[in-house]
Amino acid sequence: MNKYIGIVFLALLISSCRNAKEYVAPKMIFPASYRGQENPDSASIAHLPWKQLFTDTLLRALITQGLAKNLDLKIALKQIEIAHAALQQSKAAFLPDLSVKTGLTASKLAFPQGFGLRSSSTQYDLFVNTSWEADIWGKLKSAKKAALARLLQSQEAKRAVQTQLIADISNAYFTLLAMDQQLRVLEKTLVNRKEDVKAMKSLMAANIVNGAAEVQSEANQYSAEASIPRLKRQIREMENALSTLLSRPARQIKRSSLDGQKLDVRLQAGMPVQLLQNRPDVKQAEYAYRAAFEDTNVARRAFYPSLSLTASGGFSSFNFRDWLAAPGLFGNVAAGILQPVLNKGQNKARLKTALALKEQALYTFEKSVLSAGEEVSNALYAWETAVEQYQIRRRQITALEKAVDFTKKLLKYSSATNYTDVLSSEQGLLAAELDGVNDQLEQWRAVVALYRAIGGGSI
Repeated sequence: MNKYIGIVFLALLISSCRNAKEYVAPKMIFPASYRGQENPDSASIAHLPWKQLFTDTLLRALITQGLAKNLDLKIALKQIEIAHAALQQSKAAFLPDLSVKTGLTASKLAFPQGFGLRSSSTQYDLFVNTSWEADIWGKLKSAKKAALARLLQSQEAKRAVQTQLIADISNAYFTLLAMDQQLRVLEKTLVNRKEDVKAMKSLMAANIVNGAAEVQSEANQYSAEASIPRLKRQIREMENALSTLLSRPARQIKRSSLDGQKLDVRLQAGMPVQLLQNRPDVKQAEYAYRAAFEDTNVARRAFYPSLSLTASGGFSSFNFRDWLAAPGLFGNVAAGILQPVLNKGQNKARLKTALALKEQALYTFEKSVLSAGEEVSNALYAWETAVEQYQIRRRQITALEKAVDFTKKLLKYSSATNYTDVLSSEQGLLAAELDGVNDQLEQWRAVVALYRAIGGGSI
């Protein structure tokens, strides 16, 4: 009989080993280069420390402060601690349980009974219990692998938060610099518009222009002047938002100028396949898939019997003096095999759920890879077009400056024009100057976007 039991046990062991699958990383097909990328190679700014990318010392100080105090980053660090504790718990599952219990039980009976007609008794107990489950099918091993994958996932999540934080602080800083420059443009324009009003008053006094031109010049002045409070409010709001990123009360942000920014490195994105190693959210998604994969192994092995060993011992006595004496000593050892048969379909439901979650994690991983490639391609093209657009804008501004000068001179010395032409050229110049600042901002936003998209943000 024992021989048949052994054969059945061995068959179950072989069957379980056959069902225990080893993890294999999901396969992804990557293009040779990003769309629009010329002469791709493995060189990439992803491994470049952010201090080398951003040379502005004031921006560096803000990023350093953000990395030290940002609350989202602190939350991510606590998540790593939680995942590490779960891993330690999964390792401890291989060890036996041990518990100690001591107690005193006093009883009083309504009617005396037993030998000697006792009406009350006091029992002194000291128990030691231990149990251990043999990991025959590797269920605990798979659970430990899943916990390790989740720990690695939380570490990559922290890197993703760090990368995004550097990008957010940098974008907010460059936006403030752009707003400052636009404010200077508006203030300079306002001075010019006030001079225009004086000039129109003089020209009207000389009967060169009529009262309509004077009124239009005043309205033109107020148009520029009204834009200044709105821009100041936006600057204040951006300073407050950046202060929140730095986890400090809202305050003024020390900063330099947009024209003083320099890019001392060549923007290189590397190869698309490098996203698997460089981009933290892609690695995070891959670790999530790995954890889900191991969860399916745990769910499969729940169908197999579990072998457990239990032991207990201690002392029990009705007399305190004999509590720890030899007559009160007892002990037992037991071994058992538990085979699930009917458990209301829980194991089947658990396996179906685990398989669905694994497929869901795989789709999430594939989506993260595609989204990462899209972001890199967009950032590369955004940089290229922003540079081109700024160069065109400079030519537009030069042409409009000449147009303003010409129309003013014509208005003063010739009747071939009127103030409407001056007004139109001045409004066009102001719009072009403000757009030129936005073009500069877009260049730096593209730099930041590319750095984040390829997984940059290393310390």
